[in-house]
Amino acid sequence: MSTAIQSKRRETKTRSALSALRKDGYIPSVVYGYKTDSTPIAIKERDLLFTLRETGRNGVIKLDVDGEELNVVLNDYQQDALIGDIRHADFLAINMTEELEVNVTVNLVGQSIGEKEGGIVQQPNFEVLIKVKPSDIPESFDVDVSGLKIGETITVGDVREQSKFEILNDDDYSLVLISAPRTEAELDELDADGAAPDAEPEVVGDQDKE
Repeated sequence: MSTAIQSKRRETKTRSALSALRKDGYIPSVVYGYKTDSTPIAIKERDLLFTLRETGRNGVIKLDVDGEELNVVLNDYQQDALIGDIRHADFLAINMTEELEVNVTVNLVGQSIGEKEGGIVQQPNFEVLIKVKPSDIPESFDVDVSGLKIGETITVGDVREQSKFEILNDDDYSLVLISAPRTEAELDELDADGAAPDAEPEVVGDQDKE
């Protein structure tokens, strides 16, 4: 495990104070969870990015809060949609001996038979929720699609027994399906019904999280 990320307490939550922190390279953050009261902190963005490159998105991170080292995971974060900067981070303090629930990315492995025949790979859900000890959290959940034919689907129920992790999603939670290739008539209909090229995109505002 890498060196602990140093944090500093932040007392103010005003927009100007948050902007000043970000200007200085800090991420306004909060840590809470196991034996830890909810504490507003700030950490250097470069420290977090460096640590995530080492541990992965779901890895256990050591976080120094007032001289006490906590084992935490990055529970949630907000990212600037335009420039990619992390604007806020939530850290969950954990007990390393107890299992926790965590979402992991579904990684499709192999090329399916259906895709080779011209079928279209569709992935309705990109994450699964598993229950696992912190030291065993995987970076991704691999699903082998090599045997999948056109019209076939893989759900959680199909992989539950083979998984070494406890999956908390329902059996009918769909992970991947291979649909038939579109006909020329369907493609022509899509072209006819497609959105106008000069349509204005909808802009969703992003509010700072305290």
